[in-house]
Amino acid sequence: MRSSVRSIAAFAAAALLCLAPGVADADDTAVPDGCQAVSFPVPQGNLAGTLCLPQQPTDVVMVLMSGSNYNATYWDFAYQPETYSFRRAMNRAGFATLTMDRLGNGDSSHPPAMTLTATATADALHEIVQSLRRGFAGAQPFGKVVTVGHSLTSGTSVIEATAHNDVDGVLLTGYSHTLNIAEVLGVIATYYQAIHDPVFAGRGLDSGYLTTRPGTRAKDFFGPDADPKVVELDEKTKEVFSLSEYPDGLTSTLPGMSSLIKAPVMIANGSVDRLSCGPAYSICRDATTLLAAETPFFAPAAKLHTFVLPGSGHSVNLAPNTAAYQRAVVDWVNTTVK
Repeated sequence: MRSSVRSIAAFAAAALLCLAPGVADADDTAVPDGCQAVSFPVPQGNLAGTLCLPQQPTDVVMVLMSGSNYNATYWDFAYQPETYSFRRAMNRAGFATLTMDRLGNGDSSHPPAMTLTATATADALHEIVQSLRRGFAGAQPFGKVVTVGHSLTSGTSVIEATAHNDVDGVLLTGYSHTLNIAEVLGVIATYYQAIHDPVFAGRGLDSGYLTTRPGTRAKDFFGPDADPKVVELDEKTKEVFSLSEYPDGLTSTLPGMSSLIKAPVMIANGSVDRLSCGPAYSICRDATTLLAAETPFFAPAAKLHTFVLPGSGHSVNLAPNTAAYQRAVVDWVNTTVK
């Protein structure tokens, strides 16, 4: 597994040789009711986000950062939000949320694509965690900070937690130490330069930014029972990224790093996640199987908890039965983190 993951990282690094850098424009997004737009400075520009507080006072905040093919809309999906908005579900449960776009996507700054790395994202995440503890954007200081990642940003959450030991919980989705190497390479093969995609035409992106080819996301990220309207909107709101974020991001799936996490950890995967469930979805048959597969990679301090969402692909937030996953997360925070 160690050599296989390194081969994927090498593939990603080699693919960068044909890409040239440039500058992209940010998009405007609406701020949901009861929330406020925030901006966080980092060395390469600014990270854009949205801070949402629940109706009742809370000491818990969840930092939501999307993976390489998504922006903040993944956490606050506009279609049937009562079902698909993870952000709303967490606010209803009494937790504050801070949803952040990574550098290079959404409303955040778009530096040259090949300057983006997962490590820089993890460093920014650390600064955000510290700001939330001090009091951020007019909110009171939070005593409990939980980082929530999806796919690539599950990796950055692992990097941040092991480097700084400053969070109270780590939720990893679309993540495991048993990647299906053939399927990962198959998904990478659906990427192409975003300048050629109708969603991003005319935005001034440099050729180093990539996205998924039209019509490939259903197979890449969804289970067989996905709502076609969800898949349609997912295509319209898809995001750009750089392969330079992958080599160091993939190190989080190698043995060793995750064992240094001292905070509670929850891993949530879809049962038919073609990327993170191993060959023939072998480690995602159920939560018990996933727990057995992942326990060797974590220390007892992680109090590892696992959840498998039946029928879901890589993007568990957008599965029709995602409410079960939301409930599992709320229960984990209430019983293990708080």
